[in-house]
This record gives sequence, structure tokens and C-alpha cells, in this order.
Amino acid sequence: MIADNARMAASRRTLMLGGTGLATAAIWPAGRALAQVSDNMVKIGVLDDMSGVFADQQGMGDVVSARMAIEDFGGRVLNAPIELVYGDLQNRPDIGMGIARRWFDQERVDAIFGIGNSAVALAVQQLTREKNKINVTVAAGTTDLTGTGCTPNGLHWTYDNYALARGTVSAMMAEGKRKWYFLTSDYAFGHSLEANGAAVVRALGGEVVGSTRAPLNESDFSAHLLRAAQSGAQVLGLAVAGTDLINAVKQMGEFGLIRRGMQPAALLCLLTNVRAIGLETAQGLVFTEAYYWDQNEQTRAFSTRFARIHGRPPTMFQASMWGAVTHYLNAVKAAGTDATPAVMAKMRETPINDFMTRNGRIREDGRIIRDMYLMRAKAPAQSRGEWDLLDVVKTIPGDEAYRPAAESECPLLRPR
Repeated sequence: MIADNARMAASRRTLMLGGTGLATAAIWPAGRALAQVSDNMVKIGVLDDMSGVFADQQGMGDVVSARMAIEDFGGRVLNAPIELVYGDLQNRPDIGMGIARRWFDQERVDAIFGIGNSAVALAVQQLTREKNKINVTVAAGTTDLTGTGCTPNGLHWTYDNYALARGTVSAMMAEGKRKWYFLTSDYAFGHSLEANGAAVVRALGGEVVGSTRAPLNESDFSAHLLRAAQSGAQVLGLAVAGTDLINAVKQMGEFGLIRRGMQPAALLCLLTNVRAIGLETAQGLVFTEAYYWDQNEQTRAFSTRFARIHGRPPTMFQASMWGAVTHYLNAVKAAGTDATPAVMAKMRETPINDFMTRNGRIREDGRIIRDMYLMRAKAPAQSRGEWDLLDVVKTIPGDEAYRPAAESECPLLRPR
């Protein structure tokens, strides 16, 4: 039954977006394609959590953004139509891999975007190498994607756990918060985030006094929070995400941990998470992001367009999906073909400039180097509207935000 549901979830569809009444066909109008494009079309897949704990921050919002990028590109590249399909990975590597393998083997997908689960992303990245296809990981965070698991065909687009941990931990340590306890999701993403966060704490002279691991989609964090409260830590490093993060922070407030002086530090938090928590509890929450909708005229303009379709501003994943798909399509156009080696070469050599990225670049290990931003949730009295939730505290330059290439375990960076 699960496999049947996965097949249904990944099948080709007509996308009905928002309440606009505008239908988006999976296949744009047919036309004569140039010989350089295989199968007479360029086909993109968005593989994300569409129904689970991360659906609010990825999900159909990522599909909306990919569709916007294709429409902005004109719906065609090299005189060939661009097709968009999407699938629900259900946060299970077997299901995610099954969809990806079918897309490559049977449905002739050229590139997969999103892949919003670290365990799935690591598996799919190896599959794209085997199949000589392309994957652009937008929403998963594990640094292994550009470390031991790096491949010539895989890009890590929006952020990684090192950048999130470094930005947030450094800010808390600068405020004198030196004793840390970690609450961690018990799978590849959480393990990576805790490892990166703990390394930064220790490198800056702090102390990790303990940690606890919770299963994905946990609803009751009381036992974990009790251990954290008994540890004497000043900061609870939350290496959890999505609904798990929302529940953990809410329960911290309910149990009085925040009032008693334990500071929550979210190692992955997004706009929708803060809204779900509520500013009364979330106020002062510090975290690191790659994008905020209210930064400047360009981010606000994209947010307005996106919200007309999706009903709210985009998260950093949903916003960066537009840039990832656009960069790929520009590379196909510049290469004059959708053949993987030529497209990857163009993607790597071309600077990234769009409404959320200035002078971004792709390192040889597949890491996109972009600026990151330290964010702080506003107090309720500071908010001017439903989505006016965050302050941008400072910009973290890309060269400072990410693990230096010299420290990477990626074989592609080793001398040949």
C-alpha cells in the first residue's frame, strides 16, 4: 500500500495552485525540439516532503516556486518544452529512492530538485552519479553532501548544517552563553546538525554538557526537556526541524524553561515555524537563514508574487527553488544541450545572481557559497503584521559562513 501511494504521489499531475483558478499542466504545449535536447523535452522533478513534518516549509510551496521559474523562463529551452513533475518522499529513503529511480529510468527526468530529507538526499545523490543525471539539493542540510558523499553531479544549493550551526552558535557564545545541551532528531540531518553545532561550541571555548535524541515526528518532548533542564545548560541547541521544532519550543515555554533562563537556539528554523510557535513564545529566538522575504525590494516583490499563488510568503527553501531551477535552465541554454556534463560545467562556471543571492558561486565540492543571515524573532509589540516576524541581525559573508574547502572531506577537492 505504501509503495502504491508513493507511485500515485509521484505521478504526473495538473497543478492547481492557490485560489487563483489557474491550472498548470505538467507538460507545456508541444513544439519541435532541437536535436541537442534528449527526448524532445527538458524534464525537472521536485522531490520533497509533501505531507509530513516538513511539508509546510517545503512541499507544494517548492512546486509553486519551480513552476514560477519555468514560466518566467518562457516554458521552453532550446526550443523544447519544459516538463515539471513532483513526488512525495514521505521522509523515507526507500520511497524517495523508488521515485527517483523511476523518474530516471522510466520518465526520463533530467534533474531532481528539493530532496528535503538528508537521508534521502544522500541516497539520491549517489543515484544521480550512477545514472549520470543531476541533483540540486535545496532543503536537506547534511554536510556529507559536499563531504564524503560529494559527487560531480550533485549541488548543495541553499544552506548546510555547518553554516546554520556556525552562525547561530557564534552569536549565542558572543552573548556569554557557553554551556550547551542538544536536542537532536535521530537521523542523518539531526546527527549532522548536532555534530556541527557541538564542534563550533567547543572551538569557541564552550562546553557541551549533554544531548538527547528524539525520533522524527516526536510529539511529546517532556522527557528530553526534563533532562535538558537538569543539565545546567544555558542554551538548548535544537537540532530538530519542522513540526518537531515547533513542538519542542512550545513545550519549552509550557514547562517554564525559557522563563527560568534556558535560551532556545534553533539550528534550523524558518518563517513558517516562527509563525506556528507564535511570537509570545518565539520572541528572541536566534537562528540563521539564507533568505527573509522582507529584506529589500527584490525579496518583497518575489514574495508578493509567490503569496498570490500560495497564500503566504516563501520560506528560504521555497524562495531558493526559483533560483536553483532558473540557474539550471540558464545552464542548459548556455550549453546548447541538456547533456549532464555540459550543463554541470555551465552551472559551475556561472555566478549566481538573483533576488536572494548576490555573487554566489559553486565550489568544486558542489557547495554553493552564498551569504547567510543571523535572524532574531521579534517581540509581539514590534510586529506590524501577520508575517512581520523577524529582524535581520547581521549578514554573514559566504566565505565565513561555510566550512573552508581545505577542511572538506570531498574527494573532488583532493589533489589529482
